[in-house]
Amino acid sequence: MGVCMNKKTIEAIVAPPPPHMVGDGFRVHNFFPNSRLIDKKRMSPFFAMDYNAKIEFSPRETPRGVGVHPHRGFETVTIAYHGRIAHHDSAGNSGVIGEGDVQWMTAASGLLHKEYHEQEFSRKGGLFQMVQLWVNLPAKYKMTPPKYQEISHDKMGKYNLADGKGVVEIIAGEFKDVKGPAFTFTPMHVYNARIKKGANQELSFPANCNTGILMVEGSANINGSAVQGDHFVLFKNDGESIQITADEDSVMLVLSGEPIDEPIAQYGPFLMNTWQELEQAIEDVNAGKFGMLED
Repeated sequence: MGVCMNKKTIEAIVAPPPPHMVGDGFRVHNFFPNSRLIDKKRMSPFFAMDYNAKIEFSPRETPRGVGVHPHRGFETVTIAYHGRIAHHDSAGNSGVIGEGDVQWMTAASGLLHKEYHEQEFSRKGGLFQMVQLWVNLPAKYKMTPPKYQEISHDKMGKYNLADGKGVVEIIAGEFKDVKGPAFTFTPMHVYNARIKKGANQELSFPANCNTGILMVEGSANINGSAVQGDHFVLFKNDGESIQITADEDSVMLVLSGEPIDEPIAQYGPFLMNTWQELEQAIEDVNAGKFGMLED
């Protein structure tokens, strides 16, 4: 192959689907798995992506958000671009993430969770922009104990592009031998690529990995195609190279991972392998086995 690696083919550039509210605090576009182009296995190990595109929230004394709800069988990864979120779970974890931070919650065997706009942010109101990913777990890890990784912006791996042309922030996986702090159960790369106007950057991922890019800010030419803000680029499982030229200062969420080749059974906030496991999850919640959390 030499230096000139095969370019990945773009399978689709997906416009933001119609938004819906999650609780009263998150106005999200679900790029997958509900898009007709991207089914529940197409971006595995990433099962779901909810994108809260930029929105101004008015000041409010009582914080908006999502009340107590259970999770089992996967991880939620919340990436903050603007605004601040506070969260609590039934394992006793709580925290706040703000601009540039990530909350990586392994629900696994199960917990109750709630997330709200952080109190001061709510009182002042302002610009809000977030992504939440659901990352699937292989069957053998679905019932491991819950855990939580708080990945503040300063803990991320950072690769500075030449001539001050930007930075790649590595949340998980690695880029040019710079590693990200997140522990993952299967191989994956999760980056924020912040690229200045006019700069070029190449990314490279194996053909067998499922790969996509969300244009969080700005616009760019990606492998010869123009990509506007708030659009998602899905790549075919071919080639390795992604060539990016930023048309304006841009922020891109880059996802690539080895697929988990197992059956998927999903119902609401549960992501398992069989319907029997889903029924068990519902029984366990009703029996109080996910612990207690007040709304």
